[in-house]
Amino acid sequence: MPRAVRFSHYGGLEVLEVVEVERPKPGPGQVLVRVKAAGINPGEAAIRKGVFAERWPATFPSGQGSDLAGIVEEAGPGVANVAVGDEVIGFTNSRASQAEFVLVESGNLVPRPQHVSWEQAGALFVAGTTAYAAVRSVGLSAGDTVVVSGAAGGVGSIAVQLARNAGAKVIGLASDANRKWLADHGVTPVTYGDGVEDRIRAALGGKVDAFIDTFGGGYVELAIRLGVAPNRIDTIIDFAAAAKHGVKTEGSYEAANAGVLGQLAGLIAAGRLEIPIAKVYPLAQVREAYRDLEQRHTRGKIVLEP
Repeated sequence: MPRAVRFSHYGGLEVLEVVEVERPKPGPGQVLVRVKAAGINPGEAAIRKGVFAERWPATFPSGQGSDLAGIVEEAGPGVANVAVGDEVIGFTNSRASQAEFVLVESGNLVPRPQHVSWEQAGALFVAGTTAYAAVRSVGLSAGDTVVVSGAAGGVGSIAVQLARNAGAKVIGLASDANRKWLADHGVTPVTYGDGVEDRIRAALGGKVDAFIDTFGGGYVELAIRLGVAPNRIDTIIDFAAAAKHGVKTEGSYEAANAGVLGQLAGLIAAGRLEIPIAKVYPLAQVREAYRDLEQRHTRGKIVLEP
């Protein structure tokens, strides 16, 4: 029998299990995908801990995961855009991608381009669409200067590249260990921590036009002190600060569709976007994968492979 990640109540890593489940059967408009790679994301850890129990409650036993890439195993009635054997990138809204097989609405799938690895494809949806929406929300034009916090993380590493593609000068806040990666991608690296405001001003040569916060912990206030207009600040995590200062909170929800996913896959295939892969874990080591993720020090994405 196929295996899938499950948890039966809210809690820490110990509630995650890999169990045998019935093989899903696609209904009308659905596709059964044999998963080759599935990214993991901080939001999933928060849901599993019960942080969003009131807003997005889990139904137990709950599966986990949105991101996926794999091969079409079976197609249900009425599916015309994909066929058995197709290699696809996609997403599910059913918290189910961390599994050997997953049911996906056919409209949530795009073809996997030849030069996009399974790992990059499987890690693309949540982080990619979040970065896309955040960059779009701050309205970058050629010559603008944008600061990105958490610039080497899963979302930040994509956001800095999309901002560069828009013609902006990008200042990336990250650890010293990520300076070379950022510089190699056309980003001016600035070390986070005490004195970061002075270091940003020293790196500027002008004013900050926009700010994208992927990390939280006071960066919205920093953006305000740097003189950035609230309508050009976007945070994907610090909702309290956003409410206080009237800044934007656009993320994956605003770009969660197959059209954006296909655009991002095309950028990877064209060599204009890289999805850095921090580490790949087998499905059976899902607890270890999330333990790694929750340290918040990885460069890029962590991926599960069934």
